[in-house]
Amino acid sequence: MTQTLKTEITDQIATVTLNRPEKKNAMSMVMMDELTETGRTLAANKDVRAVIITGADNSFCSGIDLADLMAGAAKMDELRDSILNPPAGETSNRFQAPTTIWSMLDVPVIAALNGVVYGAGAQLALGADFRIAAPDTKFSIMEAKWGLIPDMGISQSLPKLMRADQAMELIMTGRVLEASEAQSLGLLTRIADDPLAEAIAMAELLKTKSPDALKGSKRLVNGTWGCGEAGLKLEAELQAAIMGQTNQMEMVMATMQKRAPNFT
Repeated sequence: MTQTLKTEITDQIATVTLNRPEKKNAMSMVMMDELTETGRTLAANKDVRAVIITGADNSFCSGIDLADLMAGAAKMDELRDSILNPPAGETSNRFQAPTTIWSMLDVPVIAALNGVVYGAGAQLALGADFRIAAPDTKFSIMEAKWGLIPDMGISQSLPKLMRADQAMELIMTGRVLEASEAQSLGLLTRIADDPLAEAIAMAELLKTKSPDALKGSKRLVNGTWGCGEAGLKLEAELQAAIMGQTNQMEMVMATMQKRAPNFT
């Protein structure tokens, strides 16, 4: 167990639980780093045959922890540098790695969703291979609310799932989707009354398949859909150009003050 995550391995199935229920599992910088490190640890564990990602209590993830992010806003140059410059030898930056790491695992990764799946939480869910949601789950790519673009690997995940015009509408508006609409758009694999139990059942089924075939199938799909690693660089460059600028900060203040924004 880490500061923000609880990881359990039972019968070769690893369950990673986002564990900040008092904040609806909002994603702090610490959680981002711990997700990346947990993904790497599980990737190296050859006894693990499937991974489930879920959230503690009544929500999967309410998005970025704004207070935590704003605490780092005073060091905007450092924040922008961490966006534009991935660690040596990596293609994903600090914000992208928590969602893209799961596609690098050789085993299937299933997101069990309930409550709210917003912003960073939506991008984490999209980074899984499968998404199973409760009927009352709310889903939103919410970065537009803060005058930003989604930059946590969405260029890798969304093109596999839906049409460009539909994706653009969700990104530009940040509107909240009911689970049924999210499924109809291709964002959810299925809807289940008990998504965690359904995820465990799927993991148990996948355990009966050849690990080599699962590994090959995952690499086949991930290697032939989407725009490739160039998308990661582009989303980082676009976000760095927007973050901290006048209109982006005005969007944050207007949202927090519950007023109409006044853009320049």
